[in-house]
Amino acid sequence: MPVYRVCVTYLMREHDGSVQVLLGRKKRGLGTGRWVGLGGKLEPGEGAEEAAVREIAEESGVEVVASDLERRGDLLYLFPHRESWSQRSTVFVTTTWTGEPAESDELAPRWFGLDELPLDEMWDDASHWLPGVLAGGRVARTFVFAADLATVASEGVLPAEHAGH
Repeated sequence: MPVYRVCVTYLMREHDGSVQVLLGRKKRGLGTGRWVGLGGKLEPGEGAEEAAVREIAEESGVEVVASDLERRGDLLYLFPHRESWSQRSTVFVTTTWTGEPAESDELAPRWFGLDELPLDEMWDDASHWLPGVLAGGRVARTFVFAADLATVASEGVLPAEHAGH
């Protein structure tokens, strides 16, 4: 079964002397109720940057220019108990955009300080890599989810054939 391609972007700003990240509470689809970064599936013929720009606009009403996206890594999510959920994600961060985030059919956006990330209300893998990426690091990991489709059963280094595409 082919692994579908997705992208995720974390908008970051400095506010009242602290760094904040924009997350959205997912209102429908895979991950409903969880806090997530802005993003989604790549459409046919679309690159990760193009998809990120489109998804950010659709989910938050904010405009981002592709050249302002900083690629921070690649993730491979494997769901052996529901293979149709398996996906490869490109991770971006940006500090430049136009407009104010607004609620959409997909997400209810909210700013969080980096010391108050709602990791217990995010996908289980986020605690393994998100704080490091938001602090300026990079990620290239594989996460295998357990039969409950929510818990990380194992993780490892991302195979070279999946990184950087």
